Amino acid sequence: MLSPSPTPPLVPDNDFAVHIVLDDFGKAGLIYREAASEDTTRAAVIEGIIGDQYYRPSRIIAFNTAEGWARDVTEDLAREIRDKAQRENLELGVTARAFVQREIGVILPAE
Repeated sequence: MLSPSPTPPLVPDNDFAVHIVLDDFGKAGLIYREAASEDTTRAAVIEGIIGDQYYRPSRIIAFNTAEGWARDVTEDLAREIRDKAQRENLELGVTARAFVQREIGVILPAE
C-alpha cells in the first residue's frame, strides 16, 4: 500500500531572508505590499524603492524562518539606497529621495 504524500508546510523552510514593505497610503491606511517571492529579496526591494514602485514605504521588515529571526531593516536599506545612488550616479525619484531623507536625514539632490 502506498503511503500518503506528506503535506507541504505552510511556511517553506527555505534559508533566505524575505523582505516585506509596509507602505503608507495616507488616509487609505498602511498595508504590507503583496509580492511574488522573487520580489522579496533585499536587492529587489531596494530596486523597487529606487524605481518608485511604492507609494510611501514606511517600514521594511526582513525575516528568515529557517534561522528564526526578524528585524526592521528600514534604515539599513535607506543607507544602501543612498550609497548606491551616489556610487552609480543614479537619479532617484521623488518617493525614493523622500524615503532616504525621512529615514537617515540625508537630502539627495533632485536630478
